[in-house]
Amino acid sequence: MSAFHGLFDRGQSLNEQTGALVSRALVSGITYREAVREFRKCFIFAVLKGSGWNQLKAARKLEMHRNTLARTIAELRIDVPRPGARRPPRGQR
Repeated sequence: MSAFHGLFDRGQSLNEQTGALVSRALVSGITYREAVREFRKCFIFAVLKGSGWNQLKAARKLEMHRNTLARTIAELRIDVPRPGARRPPRGQR
């Protein structure tokens, strides 16, 4: 059983759905590089959102080091919400 089982339309296989997506991308003139970048961005964004924007939890789920995730977030220019204000200086904590 695929790791993606149940995540896609049960009427179509993952291969069929991926093929349809690739066909639409090609017709739209999207390059391979753009498609891969957008997939990475969407996938990482979804994992971050699902982990409550906790980068350590997301990195574990993605099976990558948190520094690699942080670098990838910066590279892909993913906007990660920062809850609340900045931490106060040490003397004011």
